[in-house]
This record gives sequence, C-alpha cells and structure tokens, in this order.
Amino acid sequence: MRILWTLPYLPWPTTSGSKTRQYHLLRAMAQQGHRITLLVQSKIPLCDAARQALEPLLERLIVLPRRALHSPLNLLASPIIDYPMRAIINGLAPGLRHRFEQLLDEPWDVIQIEHSYSFQPFEKALQARQLPYMLSEHNLESVSGAVCHDRLPLWLRPLNAFDRWRYRRWEQRVLRQPTEVVAVSQHDAELISQISGRAVNVVVHGVDCDFYQDVQPALHSQRLLFVGNFEYAANAEAIEWALEEILPQVWLSNPAVRLAIAGHALPSSWKLRWNDPRIEWIGYRPDLRELQRRCAVFFAPLRYAGGAKVKILEAMAAGLPVISTDKGVSGLAANHGLNYLGSNDGDQLALIITQLLNQPWRMSQLSEAGRALARSRHDWRVAAQQLETVHMRLTQAAPAHLRQGPGAWLGQSAE
Repeated sequence: MRILWTLPYLPWPTTSGSKTRQYHLLRAMAQQGHRITLLVQSKIPLCDAARQALEPLLERLIVLPRRALHSPLNLLASPIIDYPMRAIINGLAPGLRHRFEQLLDEPWDVIQIEHSYSFQPFEKALQARQLPYMLSEHNLESVSGAVCHDRLPLWLRPLNAFDRWRYRRWEQRVLRQPTEVVAVSQHDAELISQISGRAVNVVVHGVDCDFYQDVQPALHSQRLLFVGNFEYAANAEAIEWALEEILPQVWLSNPAVRLAIAGHALPSSWKLRWNDPRIEWIGYRPDLRELQRRCAVFFAPLRYAGGAKVKILEAMAAGLPVISTDKGVSGLAANHGLNYLGSNDGDQLALIITQLLNQPWRMSQLSEAGRALARSRHDWRVAAQQLETVHMRLTQAAPAHLRQGPGAWLGQSAE
C-alpha cells in the first residue's frame, strides 16, 4: 500500500512511549513492503541521526518546522473557544496545510493521522475531498489534562479546566469524522466510543521482544528501576510519590534497596531535593539493556493513566519483574499476581517491594510470565498486524469512483 502518515513530532530519538510506538510501527509496516510518506511537523529540526534512522523505512520524509511554543500567534489564538491549546500549538499552520493538500493530489491507499490535537491543518482538505482516512488517538487529552491540575498554581487551574472543556468539545467533533478511529487499548477504545458514538479499533502498544530477549536481570541486586519521559506530569508525580512516601518505608526494613531513575527530561533540581546516595539519577538512555541487567525489579507507581506503557512492556520483555498500580498497567493485557504485582496503596507497595526482593523464586516466576505476555500479546508484530487490518478495511471504504484498483484509490478533489 501507499500510505500517507502524519505526525506532530519526529519519531526519533525514541524519548517517549509515543515516539517509540511510531518508530516501531513505521519499521514493521516498511518491512511488510508498504511505501510510506511521512509528513512531520516538528519543534526540533531534523538531524542527521534522525534522518539515518527514518529514511531507510520511508519512500519520503517531509519535515516542516513548528512555530515556537511562545509564538505571538499561540498567545493571540489562545482565547479561541473552538480550539484547545494543544490544537492551537500544533495547528493554524498554513505551510503544513498547503503541503498536505498538495500530497492529496497523489494516489494513496491509506491516509493516517496521528493524534486529534494535530488534526486542525488537515480537517478542511479531508472534508472537501471526502477521502477515507484513519485517526489514531493515544490519549484523551480532556482526561489526561487532569493529571497536572492539582499541581498547578491556583491562578492557572481555571484556565486548565477551561482548556479541558474545550478539548472535550474538540474530541466530540473530531473523533466523529474519520472513516476509522484507532485507540491503543480496549479501555481507551471504550472511552472514545462513548465520546464519538462509534466503534473504535485497537492497535496495542508493543515492544521489540527480540531486542530484549538476551537480558538477564540481576535479581539479587536490590535495585529498582523506573523509566519515563518526565515531560509528562504523570511520571513526575510517580517519582514524587515513590520518594516521599514509598521508598522511605522500604528503607526502614531494607536500607540496601536502591532506585535507578532513567528517562528523558529528568529535572536537575531533583538531585538536590532528594539528596540520597541510594537514588541513582541516570537520565535518558537510548538503549536500556545494560541498565536493565543491573536491576532486580521495574517499579512504576503511576497514579494517573495518561501516557504510553511502552517502558513497562520493555521491562517485561527484558525479564524484569514489575511492581505497579492499576493505572500503571492500564491498557496492557496483564493479570495481577501472574504478570505483575501491585497495589494502589503506598503502604502496600512498600510491603510488596520488601517481600519480593527476598523471594528470588517469585521474581523468576514473574520474569518468565512477563516475557511470555510481552511476546504473545504486545510484540510490535502483533500491533502491526492489527494496524494492517484497519488499513485493509479503510481501502474497502473508498468510493468506487476513487478506486484505481484492488485496495487503492486516487486522492482527487470531489466534484
């Protein structure tokens, strides 16, 4: 198939779960022989490393600059009631709209839009040409915006509530338009279905199981590992909960326990706030395998469901036993007691950590069960097959006068 795929960020380097998802789905679809044109609006210029990582997967890579976050246009547009803030920041982009319209003059089997907040520059062209397309939604922004609400200054909270209200109106309008809508989990699919009043496909989050299959964790190391993108408030809140309430209880019974914290945008101020030699500040690592080999348990005390769970899947694929919360494993096909251990209570999490670190046989059980789950339900090959199924259904939805052959249609202006 010829696929026109749009993104509001470069999927390399893979500093977040969403970028990791995009890169591996692009790679998997390219390996199946599909010809992909990737249209990106990015706040970061295209560097040689990103070009070398992405161009071998693509027929074309088109990268347009996104205006600065503090652009006067963003400030002037912020009161517009029809657009939430993320849609303003990633939209109102004439250059992107014009390039997209030019691309629609070419024949495409699939048009794939990622994230509702990136949709604004494409909406009128898609409506005018009446072309089938799919939209993939990773998070409901009207829901995930609640993650940081209580952490904001009092004067900003009404603005945040207003923006979440705008986003709910935006989601209700945008998610009803595509021919096919994709969610990343069954739970998200049900939420989107309630908003849009339509059936929603699921293309799961995944992991490259072959990449992690040779990792053997250090089950006797007494070292916990947390990995996350700290631009997301849910990850920052998890670290605060862990270091303020959970780990102090663990250290009372086992002072040798350590916590390694890795990920993109790790705040430098945290080293001063939690100045304890048992906390290892790692930062971003493009390859986690060596770090995983030095750890005993992956600990993800997430109290909010926002964000991808790719790092938990990577931990499972590497054989790390996982301790988390219900929110931490939401969207994954994981069973408590079989594939992971956890609780939503801080005291219970501290007790689980203490007990598990003294039970190597139980850690081995969780390690094997986690690897099996990752490979059978969440390998990127599974996700790619699910995406291909959506693509095939999308090609069948094309009007007869637009088709140029089996599973193909021309992107021409509607008369």
